[in-house]
Amino acid sequence: MPKLTRRHPAAIALLLMLGLLVTGTAYSAVAPKDAQATVTAADSVEKGKKLFTANCANCHGANGLGVEGAGPSLAGVGAASVDFQMGTGRMPMAAPDVQAPGNIRVKFSDEEIADVGAYVATLGAGPAVPPEEYTDGSKGDAGKGGEIFRVNCAMCHASAGVGGALTRGKDAPPVTGVSGKHIYEAMVTGPQSMPVFNETNLDPEDKRDVIAYIEAMEEAGNPGGNPLGGYGPVPEGLFTWTIGLGILIAGAIWLGQKSA
Repeated sequence: MPKLTRRHPAAIALLLMLGLLVTGTAYSAVAPKDAQATVTAADSVEKGKKLFTANCANCHGANGLGVEGAGPSLAGVGAASVDFQMGTGRMPMAAPDVQAPGNIRVKFSDEEIADVGAYVATLGAGPAVPPEEYTDGSKGDAGKGGEIFRVNCAMCHASAGVGGALTRGKDAPPVTGVSGKHIYEAMVTGPQSMPVFNETNLDPEDKRDVIAYIEAMEEAGNPGGNPLGGYGPVPEGLFTWTIGLGILIAGAIWLGQKSA
């Protein structure tokens, strides 16, 4: 009969100490990063709240739920809407109007805009700032993007992306000269009169293709000469009739006088 070996009492204690050491090491490798990220996020939200109170609360309310006749509620608009509106200089507006003007000076740094976005995101779930993977037009299909743009966007922004007039004093702004990130954010947030194109309408790859098409239009320029505003055959026909026909009439008169 084999002889049973008795385990030394200290072995159990050694195993427990080894297990605690491994567990503690693993925790120390992970927990500080998570804790630091939480502290950083909380700090960003706090900074964003102060900026919001100082610059946005007059129109959107101290709690971001809007002020009747001044500004809408921001609950659920997400950080992407904040990044678009503030990153393109549309917000904060000097005074309430039918539409926020674009292409004006941006008043806040990228970090400040991110802080305000972090605070607004706490008011309700909404679209986040898109990852660079989906805003880089060089990774998209410009041909497919052109098809999507002509079906969904050209009726307001024109086929050349130069924009156009809408009703009640509003307009569809040009999409050329706009960063890929802001184009993507406009599609997912639907600023002003623009509809929202969420993932059930256009997935992230489709949106990237649209960005690729717009960037391809910008790169191509106007090889045919003066685009006449890029509004299509109407201004081109008007130019032909007024200028071209005028030249023909003037030439006919000159020839008639010469032969007399």
